[in-house]
Amino acid sequence: MDFRVLQTFMVAATTENFHQTAEALFIAQPTVSQHIRQLEKELGIKLFERVGKRVRLTAAGKRYLPHAKGLLQQWHNSMEDLQAWRQGYREKLQLAVSPIIARARFSHLLHRYTKLYPDVDISIKIVDSVEIGPLVQNGQADLGLTRMVPGEFQLSTYLLYEDPVVFAVPHSGGDMEAPLPDWEQEVQSNRLLTHNHPGYWDELLLLLRQRGLSLRTMAVSQVDITKRFIEDGLGVSFLPRTAVDRELFENRFIELPTPGLVLPKVASYLLVPKAGISEPAQHFMEILHSLYPPMPLVQSGGRT
Repeated sequence: MDFRVLQTFMVAATTENFHQTAEALFIAQPTVSQHIRQLEKELGIKLFERVGKRVRLTAAGKRYLPHAKGLLQQWHNSMEDLQAWRQGYREKLQLAVSPIIARARFSHLLHRYTKLYPDVDISIKIVDSVEIGPLVQNGQADLGLTRMVPGEFQLSTYLLYEDPVVFAVPHSGGDMEAPLPDWEQEVQSNRLLTHNHPGYWDELLLLLRQRGLSLRTMAVSQVDITKRFIEDGLGVSFLPRTAVDRELFENRFIELPTPGLVLPKVASYLLVPKAGISEPAQHFMEILHSLYPPMPLVQSGGRT
């Protein structure tokens, strides 16, 4: 089967317009019609029906669509595997990594691994921590580096390191020798940007309200956007120190002490499928253990 024909079918099924399909694939519109006719002839079914100037999938076309997606994915996977083999890669390692870990400490780890194992083809998915457990459990990633203990039972979870949470406010640009602002006043006079990191926000908000603080909050689901908002004067937040190390070093943020309020710590974890792992994944674990001993096993609920 000509996989260009399958690609044309997939795009046409999405656009429901042969002219737009031709533009998307940089081919002539008669070629689109030719590809669809060729596929319909091979399958012996009608895939599209005309509705005015547009087209739509027939019942047979809808039934065939997931099969076409699977065939194309297999073809792309085979091409990637062959290309990796040509480049000298002999094994694969798929990692799912949270954005905070990827920015904070991941480059050093990758440098060490690729130097020791240059023949391993590494693919990295940067996803939110809540998505990493399912990816590892379903075999879409060999290992996961996450900021939360997953709920999946088929995984083993190892503690890598802990990270203190700090109260970050924008730098005013004033006298470096001036006394730091009062943290309680800063929390109450600015919008508090919350829920940018899994694990600690609900408990922290409860502690703040128990102190009688008047809060105006805004939930922002990503740390990067939270930091941008802080720089733009839109609010303040409690963030893991590794997430704001650069901003603190460059004097874009100030870390305010919070006397009377014990801030939580957050942790980074390694997720490993209990069913066993490949040799490249085992080597990756060994490097992690050398960097972050003793890497204890964590029980459900975060207990070691």
